Amino acid sequence: MVFSSITFLLYFLPLFLLVYYLSPRKLKNFIVLIFSVFFYAWGAPKFIFILLGSTVATFYLVKWMDSNKKRLHKRWLLGLSIFINIGFLAFFKYANFFVDNLNDVFQSLGYNTVAWTRIVLPIGISFYTFQTLTYAVDVYRGVHRPLNKLSNYVLYIIMFPQLIAGPIVRYNEIADQIVDRRETYNDRLLGFYRFAIGLAKKVLIANVMGAKADEILSMDFTSLDSTTAWIGILAYTFQIYFDFSGYSDMAIGIGRMIGFKFPENFDNPYTSRSITEFWRRWHMTLGAWMKNYLYIPLGGNKVKTNRRLYFNLWFVFLLSGLWHGAAWNFIIWGGFHGFFLVAERLFLSKLLKKAGGFLSLSYTFFITVMGWVIFRIENYQDAFMFYKRLFAFDFKAYDFYHEAEFAFWLVVSILFSFLVVFPYGKKIQEKVFYSDYNRAGLITGFVISLLLVFLCVSAIATSDFNPFIYFRF
Repeated sequence: MVFSSITFLLYFLPLFLLVYYLSPRKLKNFIVLIFSVFFYAWGAPKFIFILLGSTVATFYLVKWMDSNKKRLHKRWLLGLSIFINIGFLAFFKYANFFVDNLNDVFQSLGYNTVAWTRIVLPIGISFYTFQTLTYAVDVYRGVHRPLNKLSNYVLYIIMFPQLIAGPIVRYNEIADQIVDRRETYNDRLLGFYRFAIGLAKKVLIANVMGAKADEILSMDFTSLDSTTAWIGILAYTFQIYFDFSGYSDMAIGIGRMIGFKFPENFDNPYTSRSITEFWRRWHMTLGAWMKNYLYIPLGGNKVKTNRRLYFNLWFVFLLSGLWHGAAWNFIIWGGFHGFFLVAERLFLSKLLKKAGGFLSLSYTFFITVMGWVIFRIENYQDAFMFYKRLFAFDFKAYDFYHEAEFAFWLVVSILFSFLVVFPYGKKIQEKVFYSDYNRAGLITGFVISLLLVFLCVSAIATSDFNPFIYFRF
């Protein structure tokens, strides 16, 4: 079940909110838990047992680890917890990739290939695995105590607003809210407003951009002119941003409607002045996870040599690419970003500061778009051909007149992506998205929310194109 489906919007969410608000406070966590299990089991019921099994195993292993007095035993139990969760992730997400590559090697050497039944990827496994790892490591580090109630821990892991595609939440960020929270009237209205904004970003913008991107990027690249190629990759650039940030807005909005304050996940990433800054603004909770649980344990900035520091930085982003998907293009994409992060550490950051805001922003956006080519096009030969078409300088007039809807939403995409670089843009964004309104403002926001939801439901009902890019990660 996805947030932008008719089933979720007209049946699941209204029923959940009705039952939740009418329930006594002591039952509210139970209500969220039951609806979360149903939400996850809707598409593939068998995978709920994998999710619950790894969750329960981690809960008891962490309690056992914390109760042990010997440091060595604690480490062994932490290692076992990590092994179980990474093992599930590796098997379900990477086994197909490993066997496919192994068979390619065998075939090239003239050996028989390995017979293999394709494994279906459980939705959201990359996200909830990171949360189980976070919980175990933080208890080991003494960041917080282990939970006493299994139900509270299961709720933290499988809470449906952020279960499928984040934000990735550390337990200590919402610990108090799980135990005791009281959503206000303002929380309900502002949460609904944030949800509606996210839904509009997804349905009205990302879906239109995605349809055009799919149309162009499924063509024969050898026949593409440069104009069409650029429109295709720019459409994908805006699709993936509004698709994922829209989902995050919806997750944060639903969370707020029931009293949870989830961390922000995006902060105008396309206005960044460097790739380093881009990764502080794009998928912020993943970036924080990589820093706290990979980069710092590898030595962080405190390693003895710069060579080791640069390797660690590049290696972490290589793993970040692998986290996104079990394919070589994702690994290359991670290494691509890692290369520019290292280059900025070495010398580029000084040049970017001297270049000024416009040039540094243009550089960052250009590199990001070039990266999306690798991310989107799995076959490296096709990606290379697409790059050739981008820079063939074979520009032709594009028929925007007969594609008015796409042209309109492309302009809207550009405007909202770069709003904060314009005078008063930051103030406008803060006023529209993040302000606490007075009564009149809340009513206005509620009316706007209803209008946006109505427009989105109408758009969904008349279209069969409604993917969520990050659901496959």
